[in-house]
Amino acid sequence: MKNLLYSNRLKLLLSIVLSTLSLSQLQAQVVYKLSSSKDNIIKIAGKSNVHDWTMRAENPICEASFGALSAEESVPRSLTVLNFSVNAKNLKSESESMNNRTYKAIKADSYPQITFKLKEAAITNVQKGRFLINAKGTLTIAGVSKIIELQVKAELKSDQSLLCTGEEKIKLTDYGIQPPSFMLGAMKVGNDLDISFSLNLKK
Repeated sequence: MKNLLYSNRLKLLLSIVLSTLSLSQLQAQVVYKLSSSKDNIIKIAGKSNVHDWTMRAENPICEASFGALSAEESVPRSLTVLNFSVNAKNLKSESESMNNRTYKAIKADSYPQITFKLKEAAITNVQKGRFLINAKGTLTIAGVSKIIELQVKAELKSDQSLLCTGEEKIKLTDYGIQPPSFMLGAMKVGNDLDISFSLNLKK
């Protein structure tokens, strides 16, 4: 009987400790969202047998939850949440016909959102106010989800905003997208895409 009472008390104590830790961690989280600045840039670049091409993603949505800053390095202790999305039809080039062909290729009517959701992340201090994020998560395009790893350079600015930059290479066929061709096959789009970004996040 005594052993049972002791076991129950121990379980209760552990539950209280874990709840306190969870609450403390939750309170320590700092949520950042994209600023409304036009300086936020997401660029998709590719090649064809005729010329290189680029598109930009307009009006993306991004939310990140970082752990409290370390006092010495001014670097977040962790990254626990990173959700990103952009409307597929907000990918824009200088050519309306290219836009429409792109939307058809990525099945924008059936799958209107391109998203990234974080699974896990590690932060490495570089110097005071500067750090690297190794973010592993799920990128979903045209209804197909793949695990990717993003290497992000981050800098804490004087106004406490975060500037995050990086780039990632993907293949269209990894997401079930056949590289399109136009003009009866005279122009063929390459399979490789370069995605680069420069994002300003604010509390």
